[in-house]
Amino acid sequence: MGVDYYKVLQVDRNAKDDDLKKAYRKLAMKWHPDKNPNNKKEAEAKFKQISEAYDVLSDPQKKAIYDQYGEDGLKGQMPPPDSSAGGSGTTYYSADDFPFRFNHRNADDIFAEFFGVSSPFGGMGRGGGVGSRFPNGMFGSFGEGGGGGGVHMHQGPPRKPPPIENKLLCTLEEIFKGTTKKMKITREIFDANGKTMQLDEILTINVKPGWKKGTKITFPEKGNEHPNLTPADVVFIIDEKPHSVFTREGNDLIAIQKLSLAEALTGYTVNLTTLDGRNLTIPINNVIQPEYEEIVPREGMPLPKDPTKKGNLRIKFNIKFPTRLTADQKAGMKKLLTA
Repeated sequence: MGVDYYKVLQVDRNAKDDDLKKAYRKLAMKWHPDKNPNNKKEAEAKFKQISEAYDVLSDPQKKAIYDQYGEDGLKGQMPPPDSSAGGSGTTYYSADDFPFRFNHRNADDIFAEFFGVSSPFGGMGRGGGVGSRFPNGMFGSFGEGGGGGGVHMHQGPPRKPPPIENKLLCTLEEIFKGTTKKMKITREIFDANGKTMQLDEILTINVKPGWKKGTKITFPEKGNEHPNLTPADVVFIIDEKPHSVFTREGNDLIAIQKLSLAEALTGYTVNLTTLDGRNLTIPINNVIQPEYEEIVPREGMPLPKDPTKKGNLRIKFNIKFPTRLTADQKAGMKKLLTA
């Protein structure tokens, strides 16, 4: 089951929305790190866990998954009970298999939704945004009871949460030739009446030839909409799937060939299928030593800035030495190599 979010919020399993809000207000005010300067590390951990608990239990879809599968279900290790149910976390799907993903919302963002600022104790939000000091008497009105009536606060411009990042796995073939990926996201927006609704969108990503691991593609403000917050950017980060033949180093491709000692000494022909489907035949007549590399110019990855140019193909060799030789073999090898 992992973390018991009901225990964290100090509510029972039948708690209503108002009960959850009241419990969150009380505990968030108690454990806000800026209110606990002498015990900040513990307070930060508790504050984050309280926010996670509220985020899960206040959302019907996440709560249903948590109640059935526990924390593992929220991490995508169990199938969701109903992918059509509502939810406040950004849910990612591949256009092919639509796996469930769950992202915890930022603790400061949840706090700001309740109180209008991310830090009521010092005037500066912990997330880097400018907040406002709570008026005198704030804790008498709001305090432990969780009520907020009559409290008026000045709110600055909407803060923007950190980007929501997700890896985009691509094969070397896709990066070599370029490809188009379509990713389906489900996010929350406000309708014309100010009510929250879910919106499905297909984001199109044109992967360019030669893009490197770590390349970021940003879709501005495609995160969930929240009061007093600008939607977060959604960012996909290129990552490379392992390849059975090639590895990549910068713009070069590396291929390792296994061969016997006899082949290393007498000659060897490399046969490779390139990432774009061509067959290469590369005869090597030199003696192949353990550190030897055969370099084939312009058979590497396209250069991102100019795909008409390419890096090199570097062929390395793994020579299999015999584990033992007979006396006659040793004599023959000695005679051959000292001739």
